[in-house]
Amino acid sequence: MPGVTTIIQTGAAVQQQGAKLTTLIPLHVRRSGGRKVVIPAATSSDSAAEHHTPILTALSRAFHWQRLLDEGRVSSGAEIARQEGLNQSSVNELLRLTLLSPQIVRALLAGRQPKTLTLRWLKNHELPADWDAQREVFDAFDR
Repeated sequence: MPGVTTIIQTGAAVQQQGAKLTTLIPLHVRRSGGRKVVIPAATSSDSAAEHHTPILTALSRAFHWQRLLDEGRVSSGAEIARQEGLNQSSVNELLRLTLLSPQIVRALLAGRQPKTLTLRWLKNHELPADWDAQREVFDAFDR
């Protein structure tokens, strides 16, 4: 069938005869909480990367909301909560994620978060303001 793209979970190449072009995208499809999650296959430089979708979603929302606050488009977390139909405490818990050190944010975006770290933990625990102290908290997770 022309124009058919095949995704192979193992990342192995597909051998086909004819004038067809094959694009190989190394990835893994896993189930997480009843959903199928597409995870980029590990590369040699990042063999343990596994993105935690709820944390990434929370980070993106938090930084978006912070930008709205910074630009003066909303005046408070309470206003964001009203607009989004959320509880004010949920909005404020997520806004705290904008205080994470850039190093930790980069690690989360790259899928290098501690394996035992969850969004629930991030929402329910206040991290220190000092970035070095934050690093110590994150380093203590998988000991």
